[in-house]
Amino acid sequence: MTDFVHLHTHSHYSLLNALPKIPDLVAKAKEYGMQSLALTDDGNLYAAVEFFKTCKDNDIKPIIGVDFYVASRTRHDKVSGIDNRRSRLVLLAKNEAGYKNLIKLISISNIEGFYYKPRIDHELLEQYGKDIIAIIPQFSGETSQPLRLNNTERAEEVIDFYKKTFGDGLYMEILHHPEIEGQDELREKIVDFAQKQNVPLVATGDSYYINPEDKQARDILTDVANIKSGGGFHRENEDFSFHSGEDMQDFFAAWPESLANTKKIADQCNCEIEIGNWAFPTYPLEEGQNADDVLRDAVFTAQKERNYPDNEEVRKRIEYELDVIKTKGYSVYFIVVSDLIAHAKEDEIYTNTRGSAAGSLVSYLLGITTVDPIEYKLPFERFLN
Repeated sequence: MTDFVHLHTHSHYSLLNALPKIPDLVAKAKEYGMQSLALTDDGNLYAAVEFFKTCKDNDIKPIIGVDFYVASRTRHDKVSGIDNRRSRLVLLAKNEAGYKNLIKLISISNIEGFYYKPRIDHELLEQYGKDIIAIIPQFSGETSQPLRLNNTERAEEVIDFYKKTFGDGLYMEILHHPEIEGQDELREKIVDFAQKQNVPLVATGDSYYINPEDKQARDILTDVANIKSGGGFHRENEDFSFHSGEDMQDFFAAWPESLANTKKIADQCNCEIEIGNWAFPTYPLEEGQNADDVLRDAVFTAQKERNYPDNEEVRKRIEYELDVIKTKGYSVYFIVVSDLIAHAKEDEIYTNTRGSAAGSLVSYLLGITTVDPIEYKLPFERFLN
């Protein structure tokens, strides 16, 4: 059993940059006796639900995070040779509100900030930086690079912004990489700078694979990612494997507060993801109405307006579908999709649906689909599955 918590960890969802599959990563943490574990993939939350469930199944507390790319200027600036340079910032969700803020940041980083990578900026951090722990990485952090630290004015400007944004939720990362030239010296500069700025340190592994012998496979992965530029840059003896708590205690014995802070941060991160329940948008209903009745009225109204045949076969099929939809709790889903399709048609936006959706007469009458399932003898059951 160890109190150390890995707070900067990558899985194979850090596309073309890391190797561990979620079950293997969690299994290794359990093998090491770890009680908590964070996942911080590169610019995405693809693994969040799988990671959350796997940790829960193994009695490990999951901490949801992202290793974000931060634009050198703003997310809107996209000038070649300038804005392809970026820094990193690790953000961890304290709670559900923090998790939702991570989702917001991820979405906007892709929709508005994508330039080589999905990028956030200071404006977004000011808007969505609540209920979040921030860690400035040793590698590629704005205040952490030797050049940045040598520029005292710039370093202080950046750290002041982060302190204002995250308050006592801001930390500076230190790593153990004596095998990489200049990293011990860089760590000393970070320690000195953090002390002067009254920012606490946190020890991390910044891991990209589980075992040291996995390094070669990761090198191949980064070669694929950088094939246009002739492959990745590899340091022969570097080790970014997933270390045990005991190893980390040895590595950072000179900075015990950086070790203690891993558990302090983990204790503050208590994000729960609701699993197994449908989450439909809220559709405005008038007082006294319910979604089942609204859907029924809409279907029979549409049947009359479209002059669709009214016979025993049709009535039986509509009642059967409505009963199943009501039992499954899907009525509001059909109403919402119908509303979306109607809006799209009004604005001349092209729409399409999955093939099996054509098996629903309710969908056809509401205008969601364009194929008559009665005419073509399409079963409703396949659509439901």
